[in-house]
Amino acid sequence: MALIDLANPSRFMAFVARVLPFAVALTVVAFAAGLYLAFFVAPDDYQQGATVKIMFVHVPAAWLAMFCYATMTMASLGTLVWRHPLSDVAAKAAAPIGAAFTFISLLTGSLWGKPMWGTYWVWDARLTSVLVLLIMYFGLIALWRTIEDPIRAGKAVAILTLVGAVNLPIIKFSVDWWNTLHQPASVIRLDGPTIHPTILWPLLVMALAFTLLFLVLHMMAMRNEILRRRVRTLQMRAAARQPATATAQAAE
Repeated sequence: MALIDLANPSRFMAFVARVLPFAVALTVVAFAAGLYLAFFVAPDDYQQGATVKIMFVHVPAAWLAMFCYATMTMASLGTLVWRHPLSDVAAKAAAPIGAAFTFISLLTGSLWGKPMWGTYWVWDARLTSVLVLLIMYFGLIALWRTIEDPIRAGKAVAILTLVGAVNLPIIKFSVDWWNTLHQPASVIRLDGPTIHPTILWPLLVMALAFTLLFLVLHMMAMRNEILRRRVRTLQMRAAARQPATATAQAAE
């Protein structure tokens, strides 16, 4: 099956039916391996102790929070530029998942920050920009619910999503542009990661597990959205037939 074939909702549904069980199994295996490495192989930090292991949830959640919005940005381009029939479906399905990952990132960051910084929250550049990301997710979800027509809603949300994408580089480079409590990038660097392999590998496995979880949830959410739109179409057709039927009965 060519990638372009997935633009057809029926073919996409068939693809999801085939792939989803394997994706779920891979997600379970990845989480099992990642949690084992994180809690039984990765050592405690000499300063932070066992608290450092919050990182194995916090960092992947933060990465996926940005990845979800980047996915929505690409889908928005597909809606406005390429008119892909499933682009707005993909964007709408990704928004609640991205909001959940963003919330998890903020929550675990606060729990990690309390013993390290002495407070649950500071108006740090990265914390503030991630909070803005969460508010943007909520705003986009609310806009989808406000506009009844999914086509009009998809176009309006696509425009706002592209405008909000400016926040992604701010989140990424905030630790380099401003003096923040967060440490600079230590994994994705031109000169290579600066984290010891005993911590790096569990972190990467957990990042893979979170990514697979996103793919599973995203496929399921897209499938549900396609079914919801089909039901809406059937309801509208039924509603349109009712006046015609009533008119015919009155004429008799």
